[in-house]
Amino acid sequence: MSTQLRRMRRDWDRRARENARFYVATLQDQWSEEEFYRSGDATFEEQILTDLGNICQGKDPRQMQVLEIGCGAGRVTRALGRYFGRVYAVDISAEMVRQARRALAGFPNVSIFRNNGLDLSALGGNWWSRLGIGRKLQLDFAFSCMVFQHISSREIIESYIREVNRRLRPGALFKFQVQGSSRVSADAADTWVGVSFSEREAREMAARCGFDMRYHTGAGTQYYWLWFFKEREIG
Repeated sequence: MSTQLRRMRRDWDRRARENARFYVATLQDQWSEEEFYRSGDATFEEQILTDLGNICQGKDPRQMQVLEIGCGAGRVTRALGRYFGRVYAVDISAEMVRQARRALAGFPNVSIFRNNGLDLSALGGNWWSRLGIGRKLQLDFAFSCMVFQHISSREIIESYIREVNRRLRPGALFKFQVQGSSRVSADAADTWVGVSFSEREAREMAARCGFDMRYHTGAGTQYYWLWFFKEREIG
């Protein structure tokens, strides 16, 4: 696994240096800054604003602490930061994190971290002491879009999901998207095409990781969205 994580970090740093916006959102080769972040607003509107009942569950968004896994250059992070009270975002690529921090410099409620590509250990240590937050940060919502579809290891994906479980408050939602097309074949050496999940495999993973998979959409496609609600703590 360590070899695969090093490869992921290397490849995503290279992609970020070459053309970060394209590799985050491949709909067009060249994005202006305005177009890029407007596309993030569109994703936010489609996946967040239409689903506030499941996401907020009656809480005031300005009082919520949320997590984004795989923030890239901050495409969706800016929209999250405008809506929620506190946003934490992680990415495996140091170059993506650098670009995202620059883009979110005017958002004091957003903190962006480079993580190890396997867990959320970046959400701890000296950063949190300086922010006045204990090591046991409890999140109200977690989100990931167009990230796990690039991870060819079920073990890595499941590690992330277990880590999210530990950070979420009971009953909170982790909404994320995986590769659902059985027509693709993931190679451990590939950091672009991720492993595919069927509905059965997704439900089994949810159960192992302490979640209830209440909804799903896009099964059999590249954009297979899953709603995992936390049921129990994973030790």
